[in-house]
Amino acid sequence: MTSSSGPFVASLRVYEPLAAFEGAEREHWDRYVEQGPPLSAQAGVALERAVALHAMVGRRLPEVGEHAHVLEVDGVTLLSPWRTCVRAQEALLDFCAELPDLVADAFAPGLLLERAEVELDRWRAEHGSTTAHVLTETWQVPLRWFVLVDPEERVVSLGEPVEPSGAPLRRRTGRSLVYRTPMSRARRRVARALAVLRTAVDDRSVAEGLLDLGRWLEEFHPRSLVELDYGDLVYLLDDAELTQDESARDMAHALELLAAGDGGEAASAYGRMTARMAALQAIESAN
Repeated sequence: MTSSSGPFVASLRVYEPLAAFEGAEREHWDRYVEQGPPLSAQAGVALERAVALHAMVGRRLPEVGEHAHVLEVDGVTLLSPWRTCVRAQEALLDFCAELPDLVADAFAPGLLLERAEVELDRWRAEHGSTTAHVLTETWQVPLRWFVLVDPEERVVSLGEPVEPSGAPLRRRTGRSLVYRTPMSRARRRVARALAVLRTAVDDRSVAEGLLDLGRWLEEFHPRSLVELDYGDLVYLLDDAELTQDESARDMAHALELLAAGDGGEAASAYGRMTARMAALQAIESAN
């Protein structure tokens, strides 16, 4: 099985209720929802990838309209804006900030970086924040993301075979592995995990990534929904691997063992998650 060309991406999304948006932005999203069904998560990721590739070849910023992932939950409309341009501007500036000017210019000309800074300043002036509703990672799911979800919130779909006329079977449509949880539960789980880590682990740096994740969640409406989506990574796993991926259960078990003082068994549970992600990253190296 295969997906579209390019890196395989997992996503962590926050869906806020429509009521969380104000002014002109609220009006935009009202119209957006009224216009009919939005792009699916898979179609959205594919479009962002195509736009990003086109921008990279042309050494310019990506250009895509203001889209959002949309869910209806118990009669409430929830949105996760893509913020593609804002995310790309921040990523470009952060990346180039770590490079010598001569090297950075090979990736992006100075005028492009200046434009990105101006556009970000404009966005902050209009919206007050550049906090992204979507975090992405290529070739793996960051293990700290599994702290946010419960094993019972996992939904797997193996998808339906797609076999173009005269062509061998190559992929499946509708294939997915997704967790969804209310924001309140995600925040409580982060708080509990941080308490365990601070008590059981001497190295404070171990909790830094999770602490940053908790701060990110605090930026959103308390009635939001958090979604962990394996995205394209499902195409790197066969049916057995997909259905048997219990990383959230392993994370919960590892934290329980750590809280009980059983560091050895906790390390074994954590090791199972690490091995799964290492296998996916190995495919990138093979490519």
